[in-house]
Order: sequence, then C-alpha cells, then structure tokens
Amino acid sequence: MAPITLRPPTFSAAQAPPDYQNPSIAWLSETWHVTHSTLPMWKSKRNVRIQYTPLDPSSPSIPKENTDRLDDLVSYQSLSGDKVHTVHGVDKCSSQGAARGEWDWRGKGWLMIASSHWEVLAWGEEEGTGNKWVVTEFAKTLFTPAGVDVYSQSPTGLQEQTLKEVKKALASTGDKNLRKMAEELFEVKTDGVRKD
Repeated sequence: MAPITLRPPTFSAAQAPPDYQNPSIAWLSETWHVTHSTLPMWKSKRNVRIQYTPLDPSSPSIPKENTDRLDDLVSYQSLSGDKVHTVHGVDKCSSQGAARGEWDWRGKGWLMIASSHWEVLAWGEEEGTGNKWVVTEFAKTLFTPAGVDVYSQSPTGLQEQTLKEVKKALASTGDKNLRKMAEELFEVKTDGVRKD
C-alpha cells in the first residue's frame, strides 16, 4: 500500500503537502461508516453512519456538481439498544472552503443552535477491494473536544494496513495534536451490517 497523503487542518501550524487534493463532491456523497474515532461521544454508540447528499448550491453562479452545501444525516444506536437515533444538519462551505475541504455544519430543527467545523484531511480507496475511506477532523465546540473520525464505505471497516497507514500519516504531519490523536484512535463498535 502506498503511503497516505494527509494534510493538517487549516488551523494547524503544520503545512499541507503541495500535491494534496480534496475529494470531489460526487466522491464524498456517500453513506460512510465511522470505524475509528477520538471523539468520546462515539464510545457509547455503535453502527455510526454519516450520509452526505448534495443539496442545491446556495447561489445560481455555483455549478450544481460543485455545490457548496451537503445534507448531513448521522445515525447511530446505543451499545445495547436497537433504536436508531439520528442527527440531521446541513454542511456549507465557502468557495475557498470547498477548495480546502472545509465545511461548517449547522443542525436542523431544534439543533439549529448547534454548529461545528470539520475538514477532510485524507481520503482514498483501498488496494484490492476498492473500499473508499476518509479521515475527517472536527474542531473543538462548546460540547465536544477536537477530534478525528475515520470513515469506511464498507460496514465491515478498513483493512488493518490502511488503518496503520492512517495512524502513521496523522503522527507524521508535524502537528502535535494530530500526533496525540493518532495514539488515541479507538474502534467504534459495529454489527457489520445494520438492519433499519
């Protein structure tokens, strides 16, 4: 497996690799399974999924295929319960943010007062299987610490070598916070395939 190219978040002092490119909206528009994380809220959850669906752009001047808005639907179950809980929001980026993989999330409904900032740090497809994966970083909010999530297109997760390379890439960015997060990554519980 080739080494993973990972960029530090924009609020980091570390520099992004010059050859790094963000995924297209079409590539990112997927149902992702959160396989590993540093965010404490996922320790008591299982079968965590995030579905990104393109929305109409906020301005007619933005091409639909380069939309600056995504519908963001998170679903999960408790460790022992069968009920599926959801959190619904909208991700928006500026034209500059789209080029840099930066998104601002705002909740829908009673969660409209909640917001957060997240960025794509790395992405790719596993050799042999074609399984897509993404590494995202979430900025600190009033309710949660800054953290990293690792997504997999497949509900069965990532190959061991892919996860090893993700941790290595996080640790080698030169950002001390990402280096610490590489050590703190834990596996998010999953049933493999969830029945809704």
